[in-house]
Amino acid sequence: MSHYLVELYTPNAAWHALSPAQRQQFLGHIGSALTQLSSLGVEVLSLAETDPGIDQGSAHRFLGIWRFPNPAARDALLAGIQSSGWYGYFDHVNAASSAGSADSHLAALAAA
Repeated sequence: MSHYLVELYTPNAAWHALSPAQRQQFLGHIGSALTQLSSLGVEVLSLAETDPGIDQGSAHRFLGIWRFPNPAARDALLAGIQSSGWYGYFDHVNAASSAGSADSHLAALAAA
């Protein structure tokens, strides 16, 4: 069963305080770490800017959507994000779930 993670994030004041060289150095480390994730079965479905013009759009500027073979791979990514210092530079929120269907989702909503 697949597992998913959706991240929403926006650069904060600490990010804006970094010089361009400091930003590039930080992002270089992130890029290196991303290349190692495929060995865990991690799939990047999207890393992009959000579309602020949609109905009920998020105020966050960027999103990441990931698919994992198991919760351990997801937790490895989250641990890497934490240890990188990412949360110090971005206002960030995560949402995670396993794969689901419309029927099970509607049943969960009805029971909520």
